[in-house]
Amino acid sequence: MTHHTATLIGLTAILMWSLLAVLTVATGTIPAFQLAAMTFAIGALIGALTWIGRGDAVRALRQRPVVWLIGVGGLFGYHALYFLALRFAPPAEAGLLNYLWPLLIVLFSSLLPGERLLAHHVIGAVLGLAGTVLLFLGNERSGFAPGQLPGFAAAFVAAFVWATYSVLSRRLKSVPTDAVAGFCLATSLLAALAHRLVEITVWPATPTQWLAVIGLGVGPVGAAFYAWDIGMKRGDIRVLGAASYATPLLSTGFLMLAGFARPSLTIALAALLIAGGGLVAAKDMFRMRL
Repeated sequence: MTHHTATLIGLTAILMWSLLAVLTVATGTIPAFQLAAMTFAIGALIGALTWIGRGDAVRALRQRPVVWLIGVGGLFGYHALYFLALRFAPPAEAGLLNYLWPLLIVLFSSLLPGERLLAHHVIGAVLGLAGTVLLFLGNERSGFAPGQLPGFAAAFVAAFVWATYSVLSRRLKSVPTDAVAGFCLATSLLAALAHRLVEITVWPATPTQWLAVIGLGVGPVGAAFYAWDIGMKRGDIRVLGAASYATPLLSTGFLMLAGFARPSLTIALAALLIAGGGLVAAKDMFRMRL
């Protein structure tokens, strides 16, 4: 696989993730951990199907404990928080707050050994923060309901979890992409256990909701992880990082097209500030070529 091809594959993950919010909302009232268990089981199956004809692929599951901790902790932690966020907060606003993760990846990466935090990183962070503050101060109802605050908190923490997972993954280039299927399966089992302990089972009520669950498992919570892993390890990480800032704009657009969010000047400005902040912070990435 060429460097160019791997980068293009990584870009498909960004497109799939932009559908995460709209598909999650379309699943109805399925509890967060139950939804994670169902979709990650599908995601694990997607990866396992690629093992057909490759008998040695299963060996990828033999990884050090720290690799499993990072892989499962990132996938399980992020998606449990994200699904909770979309259950308790308005999807468009929660989605934008969660999509601070591209900006956080830039900031966290700049603090790694051999990297420096420069002026444009700080400016980008301030713009992104301004966008999130605007979501609260510019709400047409002069503030969100108290019951929505846990959802926003979950979205905010989820952004940090995914950024941390992504940056740490850069240190695990030797881990084959086949291992992601194991991470998905472990995440599904953990989510199922958490569901049994704290939630009441609610199955999809309509064919549309079932299709949304399947769509999540095949795409944003399935194939996207394998595509992202290939892109991060074999493609151009800088290009992928810069391109990821389009995700909040695409995600909000899909929510509006599906009728789950109403267009507003506040959301538009917040989206531009968050995405713009990320672009400023990652301006040096655009000097890299595929």
